[in-house]
Parts: sequence; C-alpha cells; structure tokens
Amino acid sequence: MANVLPNQLKKYRSDLNMSQEDVADKLFVSRQAVSRWESGDATPDLTNLIKLTEIFKCSLDSLVLGIEETPSKSGTPEIDSSEFTFDPRRGEYVRRRKNMNFWDFSASYWWLIFPVGGFLSWIIPEIVGFFR
Repeated sequence: MANVLPNQLKKYRSDLNMSQEDVADKLFVSRQAVSRWESGDATPDLTNLIKLTEIFKCSLDSLVLGIEETPSKSGTPEIDSSEFTFDPRRGEYVRRRKNMNFWDFSASYWWLIFPVGGFLSWIIPEIVGFFR
C-alpha cells in the first residue's frame, strides 16, 4: 500500500491556506517535524494524527489512506456503518458479524459435538459408577 499521508497532509494544509509553521503551532511541534511528515521522512504519532483530523476537519481514513467519502444524493454516506466496517488490511468495507443465534452457532461449530460427546461418554459412566 502506497504511503499517501505526505500528499494528503500537503493537500489539506494548502486547501486551508496554512503554512507548515501554522500547523506546527497548533500541534505544539516544530516546523521541521511537519516538513518531515510532508516529505515522507517521518510519520506523526497517533495523537498528532487525531489532532490533524480535527484541524483539517477530515476523517482519519481520508488523511492516512486517501479514501474520500462520497455522500449519496440524499447527503448521507452510501455505506451503512451499522452493517459494514472498514478493514484497513484489505482496503475495503466488510460486513460486520451479526449476533449469533443457536442455529448460526450450530452451523459454525458443529465439530464441537465430537469432543463434547467423547467427554460425556467418559464422564457419565464415571458418575453413575460413583453412586453405586
């Protein structure tokens, strides 16, 4: 995955007509630190990334990954965040896991019947033999 953070920093900073010194003053870092971030020689820590998103009024995905949210015609995002979540390793939105009911559990973990059955076939005769 290409490092788009330096380009995004420069783009957002220039869109707001801010100098590197202005950004550095708001973050309480040196101007050279901001310059290194924009050149790609260094990366800001998580705290400074969050502060940068507040300064630039953008999302962290947009700043770090270059993903621009495109609102639908109604003004709301097309992706339902209650159903999907962004997986940064794959670079795409994936469906959230829903609450599992008994049948979902049974279909996913059917193989558990063998160890549980083996355990019960051993323990039940032991318990019955204990009470004789």
